[in-house]
Amino acid sequence: MIMQPPGVSWLRGEYAEECYSFIYIRATPEQVVARLGGRWEDLTPGPFPDDPDHYPCSGEPLGVTSIGDWTFVFDPDWLGTCEDVITELSEGTRLVSQAALAIKGLDYFYWCEDGEIRFTWGVDDEHLRETPDELVDTMAEIDRLYPWFHQLYEGPAFLLVERLTGIKVTEQLLKGSTFMWGVVPGPTKS
Repeated sequence: MIMQPPGVSWLRGEYAEECYSFIYIRATPEQVVARLGGRWEDLTPGPFPDDPDHYPCSGEPLGVTSIGDWTFVFDPDWLGTCEDVITELSEGTRLVSQAALAIKGLDYFYWCEDGEIRFTWGVDDEHLRETPDELVDTMAEIDRLYPWFHQLYEGPAFLLVERLTGIKVTEQLLKGSTFMWGVVPGPTKS
């Protein structure tokens, strides 16, 4: 497998000083919103924000859109790093999340499968896990493409997302999608 570094310069601009989580869940957007304790009919459509300080409503809304068989969640906070949340959201499916606060050098990646964390990167040493067989080739490609240490949001996390979801995240993909925006209370037990 030959991978190319993704173009993520757009994240170094307007998003470089803001915290964000990108969460990918193999489920419908309506299922994801319900698992988060929200109601689909309470969300309103809108674009992916050009500026992370300008969200469609007050509070801390998150945006949800469909990308193929996956739901993409944009959260302007650390939802993608809350292990109890992401493991619950992954029950019965796959979830991949990446989160960053570039200005402070904080960068996180998670892969969850059916309620369990399979792989983490960028988190505290006590949470690091061995590289699963499914990612060995991808990690070797990342080492080849980034022989010096890079922040995950500068490319490596996007390559892992592409390997685990089949989604190649680009600025055009996100800014060309219509998101449903709203505030949700958090995961609910089914």
